[in-house]
Amino acid sequence: MSDAGELEAVVNKEMIAAMKARDAERTGTLRLIKTALKNKSIDKREPLTQAEGEQTLATMIKQRRDSIEQFTNGNRLDLASKEESEIKVIEEFLPKALDEAAMATLVNDAIAELTASMGHKPSQKEMGPAMKAVQAKLQAAGARADGRAVSELVKKSLSS
Repeated sequence: MSDAGELEAVVNKEMIAAMKARDAERTGTLRLIKTALKNKSIDKREPLTQAEGEQTLATMIKQRRDSIEQFTNGNRLDLASKEESEIKVIEEFLPKALDEAAMATLVNDAIAELTASMGHKPSQKEMGPAMKAVQAKLQAAGARADGRAVSELVKKSLSS
């Protein structure tokens, strides 16, 4: 996919298929995706780029993960499972997330490059530049990873 217009077209196609299959839950989630992309495009006053479309979907996933945490704490497992199923549908339209091993390799590479450019290994206080380096590597690889997991790996790498 080269731009978010293609992403919207794929979402529309999937939504029509879900409607025909009478899959109400999937249809509802696809409508949420379509609306989020459309709203972001309206806010920007021009079509979204592919990266902006993916960022919008990543934000939707983050919101749902936060909701799952709240629902689980509030003992509303029915609502938490609904959010979990929405995440699965949204993830279909994003690049595959990196697994733990690939993410650790990427973090170590980024820290090594940062160490070379700084002349010393970054400390815990230099978490910001380290995270920026890792995010840049993720973007260059066209990969996706959970921000919390990346943050934990960077902390662990900086403390060792």
